Amino acid sequence: MTNPASLIIAPSVLAANFARLGEEVTAIENAGANWIHLDVMDGHFVPNISFGPAVVKALRPCSSLPFDVHLMIEPCDPYLEDFAKAGADHITVHAEAGPHLHRSLQRIRALGVKSGVSLCPATPPEQLSQVLDMVDIILVMTVNPGFGGQKFLTSQIAKIARLREMIDASGHDIRLAVDGGIDAETAPLAVTAGADVLIAGSAVYGAADYSAAIHGLRGAGQTP
Repeated sequence: MTNPASLIIAPSVLAANFARLGEEVTAIENAGANWIHLDVMDGHFVPNISFGPAVVKALRPCSSLPFDVHLMIEPCDPYLEDFAKAGADHITVHAEAGPHLHRSLQRIRALGVKSGVSLCPATPPEQLSQVLDMVDIILVMTVNPGFGGQKFLTSQIAKIARLREMIDASGHDIRLAVDGGIDAETAPLAVTAGADVLIAGSAVYGAADYSAAIHGLRGAGQTP
């Protein structure tokens, strides 16, 4: 199980009030979040459209926390520099979104940004066996990406556990993140399997008290 002291809570602004997005980002930093998670969707790779680099740039002055940008777009390579310049600290691309994952990860690192790769539910963990030396973050989707508020897929627990084994065996410093249906009930499942980053949207932004929600997730994730 993940060391509780290292657990990162990264609220997803996809569930925030878009009419006051800057305030919402500041609010979750003040409430105790560790990262700001920004879901970028193109209506092509996933069936929804969210926002692009201009919004990331506009939000950057609103928080000092790391901006964790998750690109659910295809192709992603033409936009990597734009998101890096906009203020992304991490850029995560999908293994399924292009034919040359190795090249995409090389480019992200060349931009001076931490590199991440995400796996959709149907993608096996072994697909990352040849790029473990090039990633800082692995993101397991525990829903089919595209919409917030979906139910956590328990079928992905074995994948999280397998990726934890692969990371530990590699000797590389890689964060293992989980996104999709994370709440006080599912957080312990993800963390027990080996996750050390919890990405939550409605569980935080749907709560009346953001601080209580974030601390509740952190406490749930620390349950043995």
